[in-house]
Amino acid sequence: MATRNVVLSQHQHELVESLVESGRYQNASEVLREGLRLVEREHAEETAKIAALSQAADQGWSDLSMGRFDDIEDESLDDFVGQLGTRAAATLPTG
Repeated sequence: MATRNVVLSQHQHELVESLVESGRYQNASEVLREGLRLVEREHAEETAKIAALSQAADQGWSDLSMGRFDDIEDESLDDFVGQLGTRAAATLPTG
């Protein structure tokens, strides 16, 4: 396993020490590996969200160019958005 030196702030050092002393982790390496797993998971989730937003934007632009859209008057916009929310909520799984 590779060895790497890291520089921690005093606060980070104290946090690592308290987590080890609590018994949750056996040593500082376990704390740092857990932190890296969290960063990795957060990065994967963010990447998936960006991909989904990009796909939705592409679909929206495609729909717009193909004329697949509703033209809503300003005074009807609040009601229209409310109806969309109601329809979207109806598709969510209950549990």
